[in-house]
Amino acid sequence: MKAMGRLLPTPTLSLVLLAVWLLLVRSIAPGQLILGTFLAVVIPLLTKGFWDPLPRVRHPLKLVRFVLVVLYDIVKANIQVSLLILSPKRQPHPGFIEYPLQVKEPLTITLLANTVTMTPGTVSTNVRLDRSSLLIHVLDMEDEQALVREIQERYERPLKEIFEC
Repeated sequence: MKAMGRLLPTPTLSLVLLAVWLLLVRSIAPGQLILGTFLAVVIPLLTKGFWDPLPRVRHPLKLVRFVLVVLYDIVKANIQVSLLILSPKRQPHPGFIEYPLQVKEPLTITLLANTVTMTPGTVSTNVRLDRSSLLIHVLDMEDEQALVREIQERYERPLKEIFEC
């Protein structure tokens, strides 16, 4: 089993690379399968020194719940932004907030920043070098503290629980 771990340091990445290769060449001919498998093994081996070790997902069910919450929030925010744009009477109140980070791990910060950016109406613009805060642009900011609490409760706290940060 140890030899398999050395040969395939990131099996999921290897499977994705193989699938992408086969999709790119649009063929499952034996030669393409062999070349794709070779690339799927060699590329992760050559690049493994550049990858940080990934934290283990401690609570997979909480991860599923987190993904569902984010998907729901994306749909809800799309509707809110559409109504804001289409409403001639309502003017947006854009602004920046500096969101104080409780997590310090690079992967968790990246997941939080990407989650904020995927939700329409908000964009993560900067992470402080000391990882103390995240600068977020908000399309329509009514209450800065309420937004900070919402991000903490809906996104950051679940990420901390999922990865046990």
